[in-house]
Formats: sequence, C-alpha cells, structure tokens
Amino acid sequence: MNVNLKQRIDEMRDEIIKSTKEIISKKSVKHSPVANMPFGEDIHKCFTYTLDLCKALGFETKNIDNYAGHAEFGSGEEVVGVLVHLDVVPEGDNWTYPPYGGEIHDGKIYGRGTIDDKGPAIAALYAMKAIKDSGVKLNKKIRIILGLDEESSWESLKYYLAREKAPDVAFTPDADFPAIHGEKGILAFDLVKTFADKVSDEGIRILSIKGGNRSNMVPDYCEVQLMSNNSLKSKLEAYVKSNDVKLEILEVDDRITIKSYGVSAHSSMPEHGQNAISQLILFLNTLDLEPGDISDFIKLYSEKIGMEYHGESIGCGFNDKPSGKLIFNVGIIDLSEDRVKVTVNIRYPVTLTDEVVYKGIENNLKNSGVTIVSHEHSAPIYLPKDHELIQKLMKVYREFTGDDSEPIVIGGGTYARAMENAVAFGPLFPGQPELAHQKDEYISIENLIKITKIYANALYELAK
Repeated sequence: MNVNLKQRIDEMRDEIIKSTKEIISKKSVKHSPVANMPFGEDIHKCFTYTLDLCKALGFETKNIDNYAGHAEFGSGEEVVGVLVHLDVVPEGDNWTYPPYGGEIHDGKIYGRGTIDDKGPAIAALYAMKAIKDSGVKLNKKIRIILGLDEESSWESLKYYLAREKAPDVAFTPDADFPAIHGEKGILAFDLVKTFADKVSDEGIRILSIKGGNRSNMVPDYCEVQLMSNNSLKSKLEAYVKSNDVKLEILEVDDRITIKSYGVSAHSSMPEHGQNAISQLILFLNTLDLEPGDISDFIKLYSEKIGMEYHGESIGCGFNDKPSGKLIFNVGIIDLSEDRVKVTVNIRYPVTLTDEVVYKGIENNLKNSGVTIVSHEHSAPIYLPKDHELIQKLMKVYREFTGDDSEPIVIGGGTYARAMENAVAFGPLFPGQPELAHQKDEYISIENLIKITKIYANALYELAK
C-alpha cells in the first residue's frame, strides 16, 4: 500500500465529492443521434464535461469523433487502461431523491450512475491524479477510456478500438470486488409469434400488453388492456392477496386496464427484483380468456417462463462449476391483437456456447409457433485465478480490506470482454446492496474514497 497515494486522495476528498455530484447531474441516457453527437445531446454534454475535467486535472486528452475518448499520462510503449462508461439506463420512477440531483443524505450521494458507472469513473480519474501528483516514476502510460453506450450496443467502444490500440492490460470499475476472473456469455433475443387464430366467444379479450424498457433490466411496470362483460375486480383482489403481488385494476364499462408493479433490478441478478411482466401474465392465465393464439401464448409463457430466472422450464436451465447457473430475464413485452414480441436477456455459463442455449430453447418451443430472433451475443470471458493481472488486483484488494475471498465469476457484462487481458474490479464490496439500474441508486462517500485509494494502488502496481 502506497501511503503517499492514500494521503493525496484524502487531501482531494472534497474535489472527488464535488466532481461526483457534478457528473451525476448530467443526465446521460442514450437518444437518437444529432449533429456530431452519435448518442444524443445528453450523453455528449456529459462526455464534454468529463473531458474538460480530465484536462483540468492535467491529463492529455483525446476525443475520437465524439464516439469515445481518453485521458492519459506517463510514458513508455505499454499502456495500463481503465475502462469506464458515462451513459446510464433510464432513471425509472419512485425515487426518494432526484435521480439527477447528486444529493447527499446520510453520507451517501444519490443519483442514477453513482455506482454504475459515473462514481467509479470519477474514483478512477482521481486515482490517476493521485499517482501523477505523487511523482513516482513509471515506465508505462496510464489511460482512462471513456465509453458512451455501454448500456446498449457498445458502438462507442467498438469505434474507439477500431481506431486506437487497446491497452496491454486493463480493468473496469463496473461490477464487484474482489477481482472478477470470468463473465458469463450474454444473449439478447426476441420471442415472436404472429396471431392468426382469433375466436370471439364472450370470453375475456386481450387487446394489448406493454411493459419494460430494456432487456437488461427487470421490468418494474407492465399493463394490459382487456375487454370483459364481467367485472374482474374481485378475482384480482383475491389473487393479489394470495400471491403477494401488486396489481391495480381500472374498469370503465367493458374496458379494463390492469397495471402490474414490480421491482427493477439488473438482469444479471433478477432475484433482486420482481418481474412486472411475468407476474401479470401469470394472473391473466387464471382468467377465462377467449380461446385462440393469444390465450395459447399466455398459457405457454406461464408454463415455460413464469417467474423462473434460470430457464429451467424453457429448456436452458444449464450450469457449470466455474460460473454456476444460467440467468434468464424477460425485459420487454409488446403484445397486440396481431402479434407478440417478448425480449429476453440471458447470461449463460462460461463453459457453454450460445448454440447450446438456443438449441435447448428451440427444442422446448417446438410446434408452438414462437420463433427466436437473435440480436445480441457477447461471448463469455475467463482468466485463470493465477493470471498476473488477477494476482496483482487481488493483492491490492486484500491489503485494503483484509478479505481473503477468492476471485469471482459474474453474470454481468462489462467492458472487460471487449479486449484481451481485461477484467472487472469493483466498485461494489461483498455484502453491499446491488443498486445498479434500480431506484435510489447511491454510493456512500466512505466507499467512494476507499475505491479511489484501491484503484490508485492497483494502477500503481500495474504500471510500476
């Protein structure tokens, strides 16, 4: 542990807090491109703020056509990298404090991105500043790379790496401690079915179901529009009482709206949330629906997906020793009287392939009329625990925490999988609540300063 780095970070404490509050205030949700702003104006403003901060801290900066950028110092051919992202998922509803307020309450800074990934980005930046100010001699460069669409297509980092040489070794502060030596494979795809068979028999008619924002979020809201000759209020109230779910009903003549409220969470940890889509479908499956393709689909969803998040009933309940069980999350549903599209996000074990996962699902959905439309795949990454990068990061982590835990494998997907010799490292300590993609996301000031010290020492170990 370098005492000088620790002392310098303590001196910069107020600056670190101020910069974190400022970057949180820059709403940076991805939007359609506008003139020379590939990810929309909001992300661009956050990006230019961060580049300006890097310059003010004394780093050399580079803007790669507004797609990405970096800041660096040091000399030599080899580069030690920190990969961060400035974009955030949509804020969602029901925050206790403003999602872009950067307000401090009980020693915690609240706001979208405080833990994923703006707070850690600021920590890494000031970790670099501490090393620079300490005057230690390095024979490598230290570079922070600023990505702008990690929560969606990774177009930003792909554009950057097509034009700049990747660091020789790197970490991303965008997951958990201790060091992460593996990340599960990620699949995103749609389950699609066209409805041809429509029967009118006085049963309950489903007009539409809509819910969810992103495949990589557990949806916290979904609603269905129905037509029914009879009130469904008593049935819903009885179901809510016996199943401990939050459903609300609005009835105007024969038109009925049912609203389903869940709990948002990151799709890699659906057990921390409550899927508003799935709980609504399960209720609909208890009703006397009109026979036909729509009611068949509701039944199929209930039987093959339900509230499961390991994919057992749909044929992909795989697991392996290094990384555990497959994770299955329904993120979005868009159902009309003509067709349905359900968007699914899967995190599969590191020793498997996407072909094995798809084959399991296809076999299970045979003759259902449901087709799979794939639109994202990111292969798993895996480094042995004795890899030099893992060893150095673990050394620093153990010195600071006294925690002798082993490196871990996660279901989350980070920038580490974009290049060789890169892993995720922090910022969440064991036992801390996972607040990424959830309301009331926060980082405690104590941990913000602590991770800055850990990152400074990690970068020093990798670059000295």
